[in-house]
Amino acid sequence: MIGRLRGALVAKQPPWIVLDVGGVGYELEVPMSTFYDLPELGREVALCTHYAVKEDTVALYGFLRESERALFRALQKVSGVGAKISLAVLSGASVDEFARLILSGDLAALTRIPGIGKKTAERMLVELRDRVDGLGGGVPATIGGVAAPVDPVAEAGIALQALGYKPAEVSRLVREAAAPGDRAEEIIRKALKAALR
Repeated sequence: MIGRLRGALVAKQPPWIVLDVGGVGYELEVPMSTFYDLPELGREVALCTHYAVKEDTVALYGFLRESERALFRALQKVSGVGAKISLAVLSGASVDEFARLILSGDLAALTRIPGIGKKTAERMLVELRDRVDGLGGGVPATIGGVAAPVDPVAEAGIALQALGYKPAEVSRLVREAAAPGDRAEEIIRKALKAALR
């Protein structure tokens, strides 16, 4: 496995770059967050890398920051998310910005990232919420020293969909069950009771 490369930057054409390491040119795909921070051609650069082998391809991805590589890897553990969507996330938001979107349950902002539909965004919220603190250093569990706001209604809706309820049914159940000040757990409990009647 190739975990890190250091060499001269000899070509860059988004999203691809070529890094000359001891006379060997490594072609890497990088997110735009890395691409914009690269030095000019001919300069030396060190990149964290992710080496991926699939049935028909071998790919090498490069990142200037370890936190970007950590997020790239965490995203691919979400059902239905591959390298292309992971790169789109990193190209559209910093690691800290993405963590804030997950912690605040901002479904609308997630769906504005190219390649992410509503269902994928919902899976990201459910599957990454507990892991967002470990995304490679510097991902805050708080925003400005205050706990990140979480919308209990949205959280309850995501949980009910994860249990297999249809989106239209979830909207109705959550709307009827939610009362001002309810936590997500209370909304879920009331919605499940209503669904079983």
